[in-house]
Order: sequence, then C-alpha cells, then structure tokens
Amino acid sequence: MLRIVVLVLLMVAAPVTADARRRQINPVPFAHTPCSVLDERPCTPSFCSVYGPWPCIPEMNYPYGQNLQLTIETRPAKDQLAKYQKPDHDLDTIADLFGALRSCWTPPAEDDARAGMQMTVRFSFKRTGDMVAPPRVTFATPSAPADTRAIYLKAINASLEACLPLKFTSGLGGALAGRPIAIRYVDNRELNKTSEQR
Repeated sequence: MLRIVVLVLLMVAAPVTADARRRQINPVPFAHTPCSVLDERPCTPSFCSVYGPWPCIPEMNYPYGQNLQLTIETRPAKDQLAKYQKPDHDLDTIADLFGALRSCWTPPAEDDARAGMQMTVRFSFKRTGDMVAPPRVTFATPSAPADTRAIYLKAINASLEACLPLKFTSGLGGALAGRPIAIRYVDNRELNKTSEQR
C-alpha cells in the first residue's frame, strides 16, 4: 500500500517538476519569487507560516552596504534644501547623520575656489561621535593643481572639525562605529572665469 502511495505521488510531482524546469529562472538576486520545493533557485527565502495564504512573499529589509556614501553640493537645489538642515536632536538615523554632515560644509572663499571642483574623502566615526582618524582623500578633480586641492582639503577638515563631536544615540553610534563613510564634495557655484582656470 505504501509503495502505491509513493508511486502516485511521484507521478503527480513529475509533470510539475518538468514544467518548473521549462520556466525561465529569474536571475535577479533577491527577486520576489516565492520559493517551493519543486522550484529552482534563485528565489526570495520564505519564512511564512504554514497557515498563511500562499504564495507568501515576506518583505525583506535590504541592508545598507558597509560603505556609506554621501554627496554634498556647495549650492544645493531648492528642493534639496531640507536635507541640508542639521537635526535639532541626537542623531538617530542615517538621514540624520547625512543632514548633519551636509549642514557642516563651509566651502572655500570664492577667490580661492575652483568652479566644478570635486573632492571625495573617506573616514570613520567612533561611538562617541569623533573621527577615528583624519579624512583621507580618495578622489580629486584630475585637472586641479596641488594648491587648489590643498585649499579644498583644508576647508573639508575645518568644516568637519567644527561639527565634531556629533551626538549619536547609542543605537546609531554602535551601528556606525568603524564603518567607512565616503563624502563627495561638489563645488557647483557659478564662479568667475579666473576661478575656472585654477
């Protein structure tokens, strides 16, 4: 009797398995495709209850990468001004951190500035809101001379030091401690012709 039940189950499952192989597999990682013992991978892992409705696709919290990246413009667009306001409370989210870092930026004076200048620095915070070490330059506009790069690095260091230590909540401080943060500073001001030649 048991053999008959097993044979019947195999006969029912065989067409389903063959049909599943004929379907095109979704190659996108974390695709919202429910998993089944008869389906091939990739699919979204399911942790739904056996009593829940099927197919069940759980919401996945996509994590931030290990490297937090932020762009700070010297003259932000009007619809972005709210993102450049420093929060009036302890920093509790990544958005709070980014707002505080944006509000800290004080660019070089226009006489020393270079139109279109970009510089990216990388650093990490301690739990206390201080930097682990001074920011390290990872990119600068290739055509910018060394003295212009030095002016912008000095402005970046001064801006960050004026804001430190940042006041993190214990949760954000623990999550950020040691995590690299890359900030790209973009001087998008309209400067005179001599500043464009620097």
